Amino acid sequence: MDRATIDVYEQRGLDWAARRRAVRRADARAFARDVHGRGVRLDAGCGAGRYTADLGLPVVGLDAARSMLEQCRQVAPGALLVQGDLEALPFGVGTLAGAWANMSYLHVARTGLPLALADLHGALAVGAPLDIQVLHGDYEGNALPDDDVGGRFFAAWRRDDFEDVLTGAGFAPSGLTVDNDVVRARAMRARTLPDFVGPGLTLLVVGLNPSLYAADAGVGFARPGNRFWPSALAAGLVTRDRDPRHAVLVDGVGMTDLVKRATVGAGELSRAEYRLGLARVERLVRWLAPGAVCMVGLAGWRAAADDAAQPGVQPRTLGERPVYVMPSTSGANAHAGPADFVAHLRAAKALANAHVTPATRRE
Repeated sequence: MDRATIDVYEQRGLDWAARRRAVRRADARAFARDVHGRGVRLDAGCGAGRYTADLGLPVVGLDAARSMLEQCRQVAPGALLVQGDLEALPFGVGTLAGAWANMSYLHVARTGLPLALADLHGALAVGAPLDIQVLHGDYEGNALPDDDVGGRFFAAWRRDDFEDVLTGAGFAPSGLTVDNDVVRARAMRARTLPDFVGPGLTLLVVGLNPSLYAADAGVGFARPGNRFWPSALAAGLVTRDRDPRHAVLVDGVGMTDLVKRATVGAGELSRAEYRLGLARVERLVRWLAPGAVCMVGLAGWRAAADDAAQPGVQPRTLGERPVYVMPSTSGANAHAGPADFVAHLRAAKALANAHVTPATRRE
């Protein structure tokens, strides 16, 4: 998170908290009832603990500012408190049964939110509820006109954009509402993969949809017989095996899926799902502007965009970025082998490098 914002909360957070009423206690208690059994629930960005005690037990209050946690201990003595960063959650895979995030992720940069939510997705069990509220609007910066504290970083969201990010992060939103200056969402952690994307991408890799195996592993193309990761390493596209976060942060390679719904096989998907998914991916591409897009799976591109498409650079762009389509790397695809995949990925990488803009180029 933004260091200056954390410092503001350390120095002036208690005065700020004293002026805020707990207006969502009924919502917090309703959320607690939705958490399955005695599972651990997270108050993400708990601050001074306005709602922590209402979330039920066991509850973990996480905040980046120690002064906030000290105050939280006074009002929620039964909580387990953790000093940590929303963009680097210190929890194991599937260890949380629910997450409450009231006006905390608004301190994460817009382009950083997908990866932060991917972290949260990984820490939550399948089916876990999420209640999240952020600032509504177009503002991003550290001089919000109505900020009575000053110096804090804020990122606001339009409703539809926020829904896209939640869906991309592997959540199934059940309701998004706009109430004056906030966007509020209730969602469920779906059995799927989150997008691993961020700013400054050279290439965005798009799979058809997650297999159940990949969704449970938390990594795209995870099945041992899939040739994507060995081919990507051999092509110099990534530098670490089966680590999509490292691919984003170090290699400038993002990953998403044309359809978020996980299935046993891609044959279970409909043409309508592919086309709806392509529209979401195009919005993602227009927003993050990678050098190029690489679609892994000719059948999906044909169903969504061009029935007559052949492997290689496509006549159609996505979000004004070039598209390269290659065969599926699934072990079930007997028509292409490792050498073919490496050649395709090298070609996609070259295409991306040729179209990276100065604004997004990594040093």
